[in-house]
Amino acid sequence: MAAIESLIDSTAETFQRNRADMLACLAEVRAVEQMVRDTETAQMQKFRKRGQLLPRERVNLMLDRGSPFLELASLAGYRMHDDKDGSLAGGNTIAGIGYVSGVRCLLSASNSAIKGGTLTPWGMRKGMRVQAIALQQKLPVVSMIESGGANLQYQAEMFIEGGRFFANQARLSAAGIPQVTVVHGSSTAGGAYIPGLSDYVVMVRKQAKVFLAGPPLLKAATGEIADDEDLGGADMHCQVAGTSEFIAENDADGIRLARDVVASLDWNRNRPPLVPHAVREPKYSPDELCGVVPVDYRKPYDCREVIARIVDGSEFLDFKSEYDAQTICGRAMIHGLPVGIIANNGPITVHGATKAGQFIQLCDQADIPLVFLMNTTGYMVGSESEQGGIVKHGSKMIQAVANTRVPRITIVIGASFGAGNYGMSGRGFDPDFIFAWPNARTAVMGGEQAAKVLGIVGRGKFAKAGITPGADEEAQLEAMEAGIVKQFDRDSHPLAGTARLYDDGLIDPRDTRRVLAYTLGICREAHGRVRKTNSFGVARF
Repeated sequence: MAAIESLIDSTAETFQRNRADMLACLAEVRAVEQMVRDTETAQMQKFRKRGQLLPRERVNLMLDRGSPFLELASLAGYRMHDDKDGSLAGGNTIAGIGYVSGVRCLLSASNSAIKGGTLTPWGMRKGMRVQAIALQQKLPVVSMIESGGANLQYQAEMFIEGGRFFANQARLSAAGIPQVTVVHGSSTAGGAYIPGLSDYVVMVRKQAKVFLAGPPLLKAATGEIADDEDLGGADMHCQVAGTSEFIAENDADGIRLARDVVASLDWNRNRPPLVPHAVREPKYSPDELCGVVPVDYRKPYDCREVIARIVDGSEFLDFKSEYDAQTICGRAMIHGLPVGIIANNGPITVHGATKAGQFIQLCDQADIPLVFLMNTTGYMVGSESEQGGIVKHGSKMIQAVANTRVPRITIVIGASFGAGNYGMSGRGFDPDFIFAWPNARTAVMGGEQAAKVLGIVGRGKFAKAGITPGADEEAQLEAMEAGIVKQFDRDSHPLAGTARLYDDGLIDPRDTRRVLAYTLGICREAHGRVRKTNSFGVARF
């Protein structure tokens, strides 16, 4: 397989400007993440006084020391609902994929350092996305719970849809996916069903509180007077109700017990045999990725320069390279794993759509995972494209993406506009994983284009009425166009997209190869793992 020969000069002014712009975008993301961590850390004294660990400390202690952890949707709900400045982003949960007792698991922890861990609507959706990943990738779920339940201010947005979270727990158990839950504090009302529907439960003595109705509600509803411990303390659930299988003396002890439970599953016994492949570093450093790609999606570049910095040996088998220059398809290896790569050098043309559709089917036939590097303003428009069958051929590409049986991982590295988002395996097409760079832009179209369209429509209305717009009318139309551009810029911003779970998180471009290697490994293991399923999941009696 021939290696890509890079034409990039890392000392050039353009490269340095691109790098500075990309790092500035990344710094904006990191600043928001730091605000969230600062909000958590501010509660340390309160947690220490109760003899507790902070939620992120619980996650770190649960993970095998020195092992990788891929955090997911860290900024879900950014500046939405009661998050005014971004300091509450994350949906009040911490979630990701890491190793527990040598087993790759899906970890989720209530972020009780922020508003008591009460779930926001986007926190709920994040939780269900995490469950979907666990089911698809056949990952055991380890949860660390301390939450006041749903934020009642937004119950109308959560109550009905939130039931799906519990249904998913039952289905995960029935699918043979074990769920291990440590209750560190309150898990009340609807939240009581999280441990109730888990396969293994650890409760921390004198801290865990699990009940459908707390003392105030109980007194109001029935007149009965009872304290927290009698209603839902760890001792009661372990000795009387039988809701919990294990009791811990403190947070660290609870985590130790959970790690022991995961180890006892012997989960890796059924891991498919993985044939080791030699791993070769790219010829060109992944660190250069920040300088290769301009932040402005309107500035062209050759996406092969990105590929050269993420694939083994920078080697790439270019598929139909002379048939279409705007859609790049080809085979490569990432950390010794074979992949098919589809990338954009511009809009998707008729030839590009047919080329990509065929390539997807060939990868499906060969059982080779697909990696999409998305940077497209959409499918090509115009008389020539329409007469050439862009709707027909674009539809076939979309059908191939929707129905392929191989794993798909999407990285949004620039524009993600219109139906191009669909053809390049955007969120709506359920890729196994989708991440975005901090320069990504996702919308139905670019802001300037949308403003021009609405401006033309506005002027058309005047023309239809036989009116020639005067200075005042033109000023109004121009103000409207400026407002549309501003709105689209705001709504298509990468932080706005990740807030709405358009992706599974914003990543540093320089980490792209590592993220792809890690997620490809997850998909490869899941692809071959056989689970022992049953009809109803495991229930306590």
